Amino acid sequence: MIELSEMVRQLRQELNTAMADGTAGPVRFELGPVEIEASVAVDREAGAGGKVRFWVVEANAGGKFATSETHRISLTLQPKLVAPDGTQRAVLIAGDEADGER
Repeated sequence: MIELSEMVRQLRQELNTAMADGTAGPVRFELGPVEIEASVAVDREAGAGGKVRFWVVEANAGGKFATSETHRISLTLQPKLVAPDGTQRAVLIAGDEADGER
């Protein structure tokens, strides 16, 4: 299992890699909304510095979280490139299809 923030961080890295790989070719694609759906387990810590964490549950999760209540969440992200002056523009990506990609 990984934290939800780590899953989004990894997605951001994959998109950055696709953008960098696509700069050499003439054809690029504008990235539209990115939809993510995941099963998450909620972990709540008590105490003065307590926090709530959302953990992404793997499809083959073992007994560790078998008795925990899980929730399905759906996120829609709209990636934008932000220039140092604050202006935004569309994200362009390119690259070959990866194994298992849909």
